[in-house]
Amino acid sequence: MSDALAQFRADYAHHRATEGRAVRGAELESLPYLRSGPLAKQWGVRARSFDAFLRHVIAPREKGCVLEILDLGAGNGWLSHRVARRGHKAVALDMRNDDIDGLGAAAEFLRKEPGLFACITASFDNLPFVDCRFDITIFNASLHYARDLVHVLREAARVTRPGGVVVVMDSPFYAKDSEGAAMVAEKHAQGAARFGDRAAHLLSQGFIEYLTPDRLASASPGLVWRRHHVLYPAWYELRPWRAKLKRARTPSRFDLWTATRT
Repeated sequence: MSDALAQFRADYAHHRATEGRAVRGAELESLPYLRSGPLAKQWGVRARSFDAFLRHVIAPREKGCVLEILDLGAGNGWLSHRVARRGHKAVALDMRNDDIDGLGAAAEFLRKEPGLFACITASFDNLPFVDCRFDITIFNASLHYARDLVHVLREAARVTRPGGVVVVMDSPFYAKDSEGAAMVAEKHAQGAARFGDRAAHLLSQGFIEYLTPDRLASASPGLVWRRHHVLYPAWYELRPWRAKLKRARTPSRFDLWTATRT
């Protein structure tokens, strides 16, 4: 691992800790259905995305089958925990292994149920798996951290079996590049206030930061993407109207995006 990457991992873990991301015990077990605390509102959005993932991707394929699922950007392993409890084989992969909300935090799940799912510390730039290994490969709030979108999507398709599904969940989408660029500009302008002394390093990693339908399609010519509209909580759905009233930038949407590997 390069020194720059090691420093980013440490800085990002520190930032996540300041945001209160280190949930434990019953709160960790409840994810994504966290009902109280400062993060409950955000997890209320992610729970809707996960429900859509279960409805559109898992449920139609799991009857009589044990699915092999690759959870990319798995964090503390909550999604792998959920699908493994349904009887499937999950691999949680993340570049972070800290115990804030990286793979180190997944140890709490595995102490209770050893071997429930596998954890691998790696980057999704170069996935350490043979071709056609998984039935479902899901970017779990993580695809916007890609540096080379074409390469990352090619890797995801490579490890997915023909007839399997590549999924993008909880990454920010905009209708136009200009809207995403406005978000990035705002993030950098507010960097010092948001990240403190770590701002320069955290904001210089070259992540793509956001997606558009055109950006996703052009980066993966072998995949045909389908958007599954997710009905989020009212406060989330009203954000575009509030932004217009305040003459603020257009907010992103998450939704669920799927592509079947041919």
